[in-house]
Amino acid sequence: MTGGGRGIGRAIVDALAEDAWVAAVDLGFPHGAGAAQRHAEVDVTDSAAVERAVSEVTRERGGLDWVVCAAGITRDHVSWKMPDADWQSVIDVNLTGVFNTARAVAPHLRKSTAGRLVFVGSINGLRGKFGQANYAAAKAGLVGLARTLALELARDGVTVNVVAPGFIDTPMTENLPEPLRAATVARTPLGRVGRPEEVAAAVRFLCSGESGFITGTVLPVDGGQLLDGVQA
Repeated sequence: MTGGGRGIGRAIVDALAEDAWVAAVDLGFPHGAGAAQRHAEVDVTDSAAVERAVSEVTRERGGLDWVVCAAGITRDHVSWKMPDADWQSVIDVNLTGVFNTARAVAPHLRKSTAGRLVFVGSINGLRGKFGQANYAAAKAGLVGLARTLALELARDGVTVNVVAPGFIDTPMTENLPEPLRAATVARTPLGRVGRPEEVAAAVRFLCSGESGFITGTVLPVDGGQLLDGVQA
């Protein structure tokens, strides 16, 4: 599981640990490893480091069944003021990092009898978001990547899906100005901020045996935000 050190990723680790042995990777674990039985600091943009981490886990455990990609960053600017470095860093982590992970784990998932691959996307990859051209583009790319992998891995019984959170209470959103936070909640039909545990529950379902006939889908966990259309 990538991005398992904080926020939504940490909640997913704790949820999956109820059913499975979990290995988590991230750039850091500021609050410890939580329920992860193994954790390591890995940069998902470094394909060789990802390969090494996957090899270590598979040697120790004999294979992989479920893989969740939750590593992500933001570097927000309106498009005409976005530095090259901020565009590229978000694409590298949020899209290329997922591809690096998926490529490394695919041979192992193909050997599993319960192979599951889940990407944590965003509703902003489906609707766009003012000031997030890099983030929205990367998260939109996850949908195409997941649907392609769903086709490629279907013959081996591996499912590939995307969970698309809306406005969730995480370290990534906690420092937003209060007027912006209030406006976002006001445009959410359920009238509140989502919890990381609610995203984790959706991921846990998509990793379970009950989801075995679901692949290539995008599951919003957004309190109905997508029903409100495109908003700044």
